[in-house]
Amino acid sequence: MSDGSAAPDRVTSIIRVLVVDDSAYVRKMMTQMLTRSPFVDVVGTARDGAEALELASALRPDVITCDLNMPEMNGVAFVRQQMATRPVPIVIISVASPSGEQVLAALEAGAVDFLQKPTALATDRLLEVADELVAKVKAAAGAKLWRVPPQVVPAEAPVRLTPGTIVARRTDVVVIGVSTGGPQALKALIPKFPADFPVAIAMVLNMPVGYTELYARKLNELSQLRVKEAEEGDLIEAGSAYLAPAGRHLSFRKRGTSVVAHLDIRPLDTAHRPAVDVLFQSAADCYGARVMGVVMTGMGADGREGAAWIKARGGQMLTEAEQSCVVYGMPRSVVEAGLSDTSTSLETMFDVILERL
Repeated sequence: MSDGSAAPDRVTSIIRVLVVDDSAYVRKMMTQMLTRSPFVDVVGTARDGAEALELASALRPDVITCDLNMPEMNGVAFVRQQMATRPVPIVIISVASPSGEQVLAALEAGAVDFLQKPTALATDRLLEVADELVAKVKAAAGAKLWRVPPQVVPAEAPVRLTPGTIVARRTDVVVIGVSTGGPQALKALIPKFPADFPVAIAMVLNMPVGYTELYARKLNELSQLRVKEAEEGDLIEAGSAYLAPAGRHLSFRKRGTSVVAHLDIRPLDTAHRPAVDVLFQSAADCYGARVMGVVMTGMGADGREGAAWIKARGGQMLTEAEQSCVVYGMPRSVVEAGLSDTSTSLETMFDVILERL
């Protein structure tokens, strides 16, 4: 449920930010990085979650950046309590634990995005992420928030597709691109697919290296589909969903009558790796008109060029409606380019995919 609060204009309004980190040095550097933008003002800093709750109540910031590992109250506990009292866009910025469990827990609790802090605290290393930090804070300022993030609603009985459910299938693969708000969105969508879903699904979710494998495992536990992080040479088959690994593009290669996954760091000139555009273009090249592309919540325009490839080959494009997007950036870029066949909310996305399959 959206809290209905108006977000500041991301171009003309000043975004008021609260920085939360147990390191005084990092708080100072974060403040310097954020205030390089004329549209960002750091209104306060906090040493832990308990202090942050007090300052957030008093200062009412537009965005909060928050570390995970802190004394008194850690980042996950802070996100849960803050979102339960007064939802505020929270960007997690941390050197996460090796397992990444805390990052996923924070996103599940309602944090809108995550930026990995360099392990070395040298000034030049922190400044390397300055532009990305400002971009994520600006995107977060316009994010829609839920007091309770989208969750899986267990069905009373597993969905099964009867022979008459899909009369004349025109799709061989569903490719999905998503970014900011993606972990919550995929967690709400993918478990709705039945085990006998007749086509394969491939997904690009922009996450830092080290998190996609863990996220795919968790999604698999919730789903009737087999969900896995894609590996080189994986056979692309119905009833399975493949998540592109962070740091490598996912594309398709024909091997006889089959299609397999191919992973590569190339092309090198994309804004993201993996890129939605790369997955979509490869799907169009490999499957022709029998592709359904889906662009969901996220900032930027990744997926727009790939959507053009899919449409040029005769495939279909779906976009998530603005009403359910955390950030209506990627879907907007596809819609405004005239490439979306239909837009629908996250709640009805599965039904629309099934209808148009």
